Amino acid sequence: MAWLTNFDAHWHEISHRYNERTRRMFRYYLAICAGAFRARHLQLWQVVFSRGRPGRYDAPR
Repeated sequence: MAWLTNFDAHWHEISHRYNERTRRMFRYYLAICAGAFRARHLQLWQVVFSRGRPGRYDAPR
């Protein structure tokens, strides 16, 4: 729920760029994501593709 809490706390900073419909859609999306994470129906993955060149991405393993 931290994403939703932060979104609500800072909405006033971006409200001039978006309408109320957009705010409601984002709130719904963030609440659905929070529920899915809590229910363990959703996971977050990060995949990094690298050519393996020296001095480039160093994977923390």
